[in-house]
Amino acid sequence: MTFRSPVRDLAFAYRALGGPELLAEGFPDLDEATVAAVLEAAGDFADTAIAPLNRDADRVGARFENGQVISAPGFAEAYRQFAEQGWNSLAADPAHGGQGLPKALEIAVFEMIQAASMAFGLGPMLTQAAIEALTLHGTERQKRLVLPRLVSGEWTGAMVLTEPQAGTDLGALTTRAEPDGEGGWRLTGQKIFITWGDHDAAENICHLVLARTPDGPPGVKGISLFLTSKRLIDEDGRLGARNDFRPGSIEHKLGIHGSPTCVMLYEGAKAELVGELGQGVAHMFVMMNAARLHVGVQGVAIAERAFQQALAFAQERRQGRAVWSADQPAAIYDHPDVRRTLMLMRARIGAARGLCLLTALLADVARTTANSDLRDAARARQELLVPIAKAWSTDMGVEVASAGVQVHGGMGFIEETGAAQHYRDARIAPIYEGTNGIQALDLAGRKLRGDGGEAMRGLVADMQLTAGQLTGEALAPVGARLAEGAAALLAATDWMLANGGDDALAAAATYLKLAGDVAGGWILGREALAAAGSDDPWLQARAPLARLYASQVLTQAPGLAQAVMAGAADLAATTPESLAG
Repeated sequence: MTFRSPVRDLAFAYRALGGPELLAEGFPDLDEATVAAVLEAAGDFADTAIAPLNRDADRVGARFENGQVISAPGFAEAYRQFAEQGWNSLAADPAHGGQGLPKALEIAVFEMIQAASMAFGLGPMLTQAAIEALTLHGTERQKRLVLPRLVSGEWTGAMVLTEPQAGTDLGALTTRAEPDGEGGWRLTGQKIFITWGDHDAAENICHLVLARTPDGPPGVKGISLFLTSKRLIDEDGRLGARNDFRPGSIEHKLGIHGSPTCVMLYEGAKAELVGELGQGVAHMFVMMNAARLHVGVQGVAIAERAFQQALAFAQERRQGRAVWSADQPAAIYDHPDVRRTLMLMRARIGAARGLCLLTALLADVARTTANSDLRDAARARQELLVPIAKAWSTDMGVEVASAGVQVHGGMGFIEETGAAQHYRDARIAPIYEGTNGIQALDLAGRKLRGDGGEAMRGLVADMQLTAGQLTGEALAPVGARLAEGAAALLAATDWMLANGGDDALAAAATYLKLAGDVAGGWILGREALAAAGSDDPWLQARAPLARLYASQVLTQAPGLAQAVMAGAADLAATTPESLAG
C-alpha cells in the first residue's frame, strides 16, 4: 500500500500541546510556517525516498559477505540523500554545523522517517545519540574533527554496550581498554547486538564503546567510554587506514531485517577516551536517554504504518452484511467491531504521539529558557515522562501492529500483505535501549522517589485541570473519565511512595501502564479542546476519538491502581516448580 506521512497530525499535535508558546523564548524566529514547511518536506522525503524501500528491506535485508556488511537494497543511496538534504542536522548546535532547530521538530521528522522504514531510521537515530554524547562529553579534538561530520551525516555513529554475558548488567562487561603509550587506547573484546555497527552507506562509522580499563575497580566504576572509528582520523580530519575492528557477523532477527545488527570484534582497535575515566556508564546514559525517546517514537511510527494499512484494507475488503452499509457484501470497515478497533488504534497512536512530542518540547524548554524555575520544572517533567514515553509508546506500537494483523484476518498472518512485517518490526522496541521492565523500575525508583513524587503530583494536577475544562455534551464524558483516571494515578502514586522493596518492584510495570494510560487520555483531551468548535470534519473527529479512548482505556485506571496496590506476597511465595505443573 502507499504510505502517507502524518504531517497534518504532527502539526496539529504541535499546536494543541502548546508548541508555539513553549518554544517562543528559546526559538524566537521559529514560526508555524517554518514548522509546516519542515514537516511537509520531511514527509515528502519519507514517502518518496524511503517508504518504497521498506518491503525489499524486509525480504532481502542487510547482508554479510566477505567480512563486510552490505546495506539493504536502496538504503545506501537513500541515506546519502537523507544527509545531503540536511535531515540529520536539524536540532544539532550550529557551532558544530547543525541547524539549531528544536528537538521537538527533530522528533516529529524522525517519526515520519521511522514510519517509512524503521530499519532505515535506526541508523541516523543512533547517530543523533552519538551527537548528544560528544556534544556534552567530547574532547576538543573530538568536537573539532568528529562531531561536525556526525552532524552533517557524512559519518554515522553507533552505540556499543552489550556483550554475550552483559546486557542490562553493564558491570559484567569484559571488553578491555589498554593505554597505547602514546596518549591513546587500544580496545580488545567482542560486542553483540550493535545496530548499524557496520554498513556501506557512509565512509566512516564512529563507535562509542564501553570498556574496562586495567586499573579500574570492579563493576561499573571501572568502565569508561571510548571513541573508535572504522577508519583512522588524522589531525586534519582526513581518513586513513582501516582500524583494527570488524564485524564478525550480523544477527538473524524476527524483524527489522534491513537494519544490520552486528557482532563486532575489537582486535587492538585504536581509540580515544570520551569524558572522564570511570564515568563511562554515566556518559553513555546521555546516548541512551536520547535513544529512549527516539525508540518511543518508533512505537508511534510503526503503529502509524500498521494503522494506515489496516484502514485501507478495511475499506477494500468486503465480507458479509454490515449494519452501517447497504452494500452486500459490505466493506469490513462498516462492521462495528472493526471500526471500533480502527478508532482505538487511531486514538492510541495520537496519545503516544502527543506524549513523545510533549517530552521533546519540555527538553527544548529545559535547554533554552533563562528562567531557572521554568527550567527546573520542565526538566523534572521531561525526565519523569521519558520512561513512560519509551515503554508505553512501544507497548502501544506492538498492540496496534497486532490489531492491524487482526483487521486483515487471515490475510494479515501471511507475509503477502505486509501487515505481519509491522508486527515483527514493532516487537523489538519494548526490548532495546533498556527493556520496558527497566523503564518501569526507573520510573518507580529514581524518577518517582527522587523528588518524593513532586513531579508526578504536578503532572496529575495538570491532568485534573484539563479534566475540569472538558465540559459540554461532547467532552464532559472525557473529563469525567480523565478525572477518575487522575485520581487512580494519584492513589497509586501515594501507595508506591509509601511501599518500597519488593512491593514497589512488583508493581512498577503496572504503575507505568497506569501512568501512560492516563497521560494518553490527558493528551487526547487537550487535543479535543484545541479542536472544539471547528467545522472541519478532520478536527471534529478528535472528540469521538477522545471519548472512545476514555470509555475503553481510562475506565480501566481504577482497576490498574488496585493491581498496583496488590503487593508482592504472591510473587514472593511462588516457586518455579509450582509454575511448571
